[in-house]
Amino acid sequence: QVQLVESGGGLVQAGGSLSLACAASGSIFGFKSMGWYRQTPGKQREWVAREYSDGTATATDSVLGRFTISRDSARNMVYLQMKSLKPEDTAVYYCYLERFGLTYWGNGTLVTVSS
Repeated sequence: QVQLVESGGGLVQAGGSLSLACAASGSIFGFKSMGWYRQTPGKQREWVAREYSDGTATATDSVLGRFTISRDSARNMVYLQMKSLKPEDTAVYYCYLERFGLTYWGNGTLVTVSS
């Protein structure tokens, strides 16, 4: 079993910054990737960024240059640093971990960007 717990969401003004953290525990050895998705009401969950176990990181075009994903393998943590936030970044952000064909999810943390 894998458990993921997000933290760091909140309310921020447009142009501001916020950092999210995700703590992973359980059987994570051999995982393929960890990262973040986000979802707004009525829309499908949207992939935001991921980091593979080899350290390769990617992000969706809409957040390139503004969001940075990083991972602390010693602490089993993954982070998402967000800057220059826009109202359209408002969403529930979910941490995920992919391992042996299965995807595990955290419960999500709400990020609200006011205009």
